[in-house]
Amino acid sequence: MSYERDNIRSLDAYTPGEQPDRGDVIKLNTNENPYPPCEAVMRAIGQVPADALRRYPSPQAGRFRQIAAQVHGLSPQQVIATNGGDELLRLAISVFCNVEGEPSKRTGIGVTEPTYSLYPVLASIHNTPVTSIPLNADYSIPDSFAKDMVSSEVGLVLVVNPHAPSGRLEPVEKLLAIAETLRGHAVLLVDEAYVDFAEIDALPLLDEKHELDNVILLRTMSKGYSLAGLRFGYGLGHANLIAALDKARDSYNTNALSQAAAAAALEHRDAAATSWQAVIGERQRMGDALMSRRFMVQPSQTNFILVTPPAIAGGQRLSDADAAADLYQFLKAANILVRYFDHEGLRDKLRITIGTPQQNDALLQAIDDWLTAGR
Repeated sequence: MSYERDNIRSLDAYTPGEQPDRGDVIKLNTNENPYPPCEAVMRAIGQVPADALRRYPSPQAGRFRQIAAQVHGLSPQQVIATNGGDELLRLAISVFCNVEGEPSKRTGIGVTEPTYSLYPVLASIHNTPVTSIPLNADYSIPDSFAKDMVSSEVGLVLVVNPHAPSGRLEPVEKLLAIAETLRGHAVLLVDEAYVDFAEIDALPLLDEKHELDNVILLRTMSKGYSLAGLRFGYGLGHANLIAALDKARDSYNTNALSQAAAAAALEHRDAAATSWQAVIGERQRMGDALMSRRFMVQPSQTNFILVTPPAIAGGQRLSDADAAADLYQFLKAANILVRYFDHEGLRDKLRITIGTPQQNDALLQAIDDWLTAGR
């Protein structure tokens, strides 16, 4: 007997990157920060009193919201704290989209292709349709994107910027044009999970002068602040949108430890920024090193790079897709994990998280071994 809904029964669940149990694996597959949180964050966690664990946490993470508002030049009413950025995505779909078949013009989500693979999974769980528009060959958003989304009558448009999995960064002016076209039709959620490693962010969209009431920015403490294990994210946006999201969230969706850590991380973001600069420097070095080895490397504004391995290794010619899959398996056998996507348009590529200099050197040495090894 099957008890789940039909859409859950047929769901292709999200596939996260491999999480090895062994400590000798070089893990460059899930875009984690290779450096630990700053000392202030660890002190904040250690100073959480036992009584705080006996009691329920602040339901709205009030202290964190105040700090985040001050950091970003907003009001606390424009901030919502969530259990990782993924909870914010789930909330947005629940609040701004309708279930497929319900009598409403505004129904599903609109995304680019490719994009963060969790988006369509969350839509399927909610049983809301997905409108997908292919990116240009350079991973830029087509000029007709926003108008096509309006024509498709979606309720929520999800744009990850900097883009995953390519690493491309769209200019604020383009995002502003998209938001303005969508205004009155759909909410634009700009997923800025990787923004700490980028030259610019989309915060100007929330400037009152633009009068945009349909923009939400997603932020996470997982990447830039080295807190992926605590699962803490937050949203920034128009107060009316935040209030709507707040009605749909769990009563106590973030715990006392994560609230303390996230607040300390934002208060000491200068310390976290040292890791951002280290990653950016290694990103440039790794890109140059791989291009010298005949890899195609996409320009990146994230803590990863998307690369296409050469189709000749060890004196043997391979297809583009075979080269990527072969290198992925070769590295895995050498206890180095990178991300391979068996998806259309990505089968000839690998996504490589930027690690420490030592980890990156080990990766380059393994790649050299692959390039010279006989098959």
